[in-house]
Amino acid sequence: MREPIRYLSLFSGMEAAHLAWAPLGWECVAVAEIEPAACALLAHRLPHVPNLGSVTDITAEKIAALGHIDVVIGGSPCQDLSVAGKRAGLAGARSGLFHEQLRIFNAARTLCGARWLVWENVPGAFSSNQGRDFAVVVGALAGCELDVPPDGWGNEGVALGDNGLVEWSVLDAQWFGVAQRRRRVFAVLDTGNWADRPPVLLEPDSLRGDSAPRREAGERVAGTLTRSAGERGAEDGERGQLIPEIARCDTTGEAKRQDWETCTIIPEAAHTLCADGFDASEDGTGRGTPLGPVAFDCKASGQAGFGIGEIASTMRSMGHADSHQNGGGHLAVQQGMLVRRLTPRECERLQGATDDWTLVPNAKGKPMADGPRYKLLGNSFAVPVIRWIGWRIQIAHTWLQRAAA
Repeated sequence: MREPIRYLSLFSGMEAAHLAWAPLGWECVAVAEIEPAACALLAHRLPHVPNLGSVTDITAEKIAALGHIDVVIGGSPCQDLSVAGKRAGLAGARSGLFHEQLRIFNAARTLCGARWLVWENVPGAFSSNQGRDFAVVVGALAGCELDVPPDGWGNEGVALGDNGLVEWSVLDAQWFGVAQRRRRVFAVLDTGNWADRPPVLLEPDSLRGDSAPRREAGERVAGTLTRSAGERGAEDGERGQLIPEIARCDTTGEAKRQDWETCTIIPEAAHTLCADGFDASEDGTGRGTPLGPVAFDCKASGQAGFGIGEIASTMRSMGHADSHQNGGGHLAVQQGMLVRRLTPRECERLQGATDDWTLVPNAKGKPMADGPRYKLLGNSFAVPVIRWIGWRIQIAHTWLQRAAA
């Protein structure tokens, strides 16, 4: 019987990695988080897993005490890389924490035998600092120096250096069975025997430079806001639906204005578009003029954010009322003339999480308020995407054992 894959989670948040990888038999050796709401959730859901706190305070001694580690995962804060942010790039205090993530991985590799590093960020990383920041990220991971390609960074690729092989790819949560359009860049570093195993993020054609237009893994039709693609185990008679029938417009206690002024309204739910044709997603590469019913987000950095269709726009972290797109804006649903916010449970389903995963006691022992729950969810990985990546890593990690069996 094979030993379980053991991983260290950094910038853990609501610990979507646990939701994704526990079903694969993986073991979380430690988490690292400082946000009070996230720390309360981690203490409640994973009481026997140590929280190492701030990544800047994690020493080699703390890492060595964890024993064997196979994988280090972390989505270093993206605010300084997102086109919706101030674009300070890796020089910014938040996105610069990538270097701490790499420092911790290097220590785990030396002291604990770690082989894999998984990094996640927004597609804005491709254009941050004219693309030079992503060159720094991939070069640091692989152990080489890279120039920005003349035509910019592609949505997927590989780099090879002294540290090993790096694969990167843009994955969208809606490809993996959830009703949310959430594009994120994932990079996987393999410091082991990468030459004798199948790819993790890329198809074989992609490694030959002939990128497939759409990967087969996770290609099943995504759920919609009124019908999920998989069972969610709802106990309230919704039969796993993301959006139950509604009869009135609900508001939350934290709303300072009427719902239609503080929410992204989704007629049947939707992609995010703006009136001037600019796509309000982080990468800012889309174009188009909305047709049919539209909705808006008054906190879209002075732009009118619209949604249309059956796939929800990217869930935000709900940082504060005056924040940029990456930190604010509720998702909501409209049926006829009635509008209401999506509930935290519905947002959990948009991320592929377990129902009520974020409904835990806060640091004071009281039920977690909706606001911190929205923020936890908006900052999280989409669980099915991370599960697919873990499954691919597991195949690659055990490839030689499988071949010898």
